[in-house]
Formats: sequence, C-alpha cells, structure tokens
Amino acid sequence: MMKKIFIFGMILFFLCIVHFPASAEDFDGSKELVCACMRVIECGPDGNCVEVSAEEVGIPDFLRINFVEKTISAPQWGKNQNPSKIENLERIDGKLILQGAEDGLRDVRDGVGWSMAISEETGKMVLTESGDQFGLVVFGACTPR
Repeated sequence: MMKKIFIFGMILFFLCIVHFPASAEDFDGSKELVCACMRVIECGPDGNCVEVSAEEVGIPDFLRINFVEKTISAPQWGKNQNPSKIENLERIDGKLILQGAEDGLRDVRDGVGWSMAISEETGKMVLTESGDQFGLVVFGACTPR
C-alpha cells in the first residue's frame, strides 16, 4: 500500500512540474522555496574530495527557504531544530546568493560558514559549507512552495 502511495505521489509531483513550469520570478526571492539536496561532495585540506550521502554529513534531504523570515529550515528535522538565519541575500548575475554562519553544538568547535547560489532561471542550487579543515559542496534543485 505504501509503495502505491509513493508512486502515486511521485507521478503527481512529476505532472505538476511538467504542467506548471517554474518561471524566473519563482527564484527571485519573492516566493518560499523547497530545495532538494541531491549530491554531496566532501573535501579535506589534502585536496581529496569524495562523494558522500547527505545523511553522513548531517545535511538534510530537503531545505525550506523562507525569504520573509530570512531563514532556512529542514522540515524533516521537526520543530526542535532552529532554522539557519540568512545573514546576506543578494541578486547577482542571474543568481540569488544567500549567506550565513552557524555555531553548531555548544562547547564544540564545529562552526561553519555557508553560501548558497540559486539560478533565477532554472532553480538549480549549489550550497557550499566550510569549517575547520573541511568543505562541502551540495548540488540540488529548488521549487516554489
């Protein structure tokens, strides 16, 4: 039964994308977005980069971007997780650029800086995160909520 519901949901999602294509206005910061994190690359100071799962590095599968509140949240984490604050938001060369920083866990040296670029034309997204001796690059796509 669950498999049928999942397949039906995927078909509906596909039909919505096909029949209601996104426009440039969808990615200009005026509408809330949901972004899927589809590919994650982790790099170390030695120059080695490896593809990892989002789960391995604590990246959620989906991100919700609320431009009114200037926050990014992960709906699947529930209400216990604080949203990330968007500190800077700019439109540059057909891209919406968002930036911020996170302190991480209390008394743990795990703070990071992050930057996200979303194509205003396609909704394709690249998120980068850097901390002590590591960097992440996340490729994905966004759609209006």
